[in-house]
Amino acid sequence: MNSVQIEQKSYEMPPKEGMSIAHFLTVADVERSAHYYEKVFGARILTMGDGNAPPYLQLANIWMILNVGGGPTPDKPTVTLSVPDPNHINSFMNFRVADIQACYELWKSRGAEFLTPPIPKYGEIRCYIRDPDGYIIEVDRAPTSRTVNARPGWDADLNACG
Repeated sequence: MNSVQIEQKSYEMPPKEGMSIAHFLTVADVERSAHYYEKVFGARILTMGDGNAPPYLQLANIWMILNVGGGPTPDKPTVTLSVPDPNHINSFMNFRVADIQACYELWKSRGAEFLTPPIPKYGEIRCYIRDPDGYIIEVDRAPTSRTVNARPGWDADLNACG
């Protein structure tokens, strides 16, 4: 589908060797969610799936898989996947950005629903977005002294905000 090179390693989805990691989101409507991440954050839709396979997206330096929920299956016999309760979240993505105000304004203009504008908290400036399925996305800008330098080959153009 695509590749990312970090130091001397190249990561592809699906991998030809080793492993690559994708973030899986259980969503109510895969088409709506795929187009939301494409429109708001500039994700690339690599495939919308074929009825059996779910959509894959590339967003900055991660891959995302979107699929509807469902009951237990033979490979996860006690697990049910469902969209989250919007007020009880146990994990979320974090988008660390170079210019939080520019990202806030751009993504809001593209339809992102922010819980608050960016505010200072614990030495950073941050805010949260709620996506169409109720997931929250933390957007933050840490002080420059804590910013990790990008490794060679990593696309660190965060000023564009997608």
